[in-house]
Amino acid sequence: QVQLVDSGGGLVQAGGSLRLSCAASGSILSIDVMAWYRQAPGKVREFVAAMTTADRTNYADSVKGRFTISRDNAKNTVYLQMNSLKPEDTAVYRCNAPEIVTDSGLLYDRWGQGTQVTVSS
Repeated sequence: QVQLVDSGGGLVQAGGSLRLSCAASGSILSIDVMAWYRQAPGKVREFVAAMTTADRTNYADSVKGRFTISRDNAKNTVYLQMNSLKPEDTAVYRCNAPEIVTDSGLLYDRWGQGTQVTVSS
């Protein structure tokens, strides 16, 4: 069974930093794209950042220059380093893998359970 487990959230003051992790486990052969999304109370889920195994990255304009996505392909883990945090970054952050190659076939659109990030002003 494939699982994505998010961790690293917490309460931080504005201007502070947090590092989120998402570890995928199970009979995984490869995961090309791993991404982070977030959802604030009363708002729709929004894309934050994504990274491929070829190290191509993409960021939402709202986090460019402040957040950095990275990954350890050997560990099937993706990270999100968040610096210069703002109160508007407060949300539940969840990792996503659009497609996972396993030893028994393809899995689609898998999500972590989410981790709460709260930035106080």
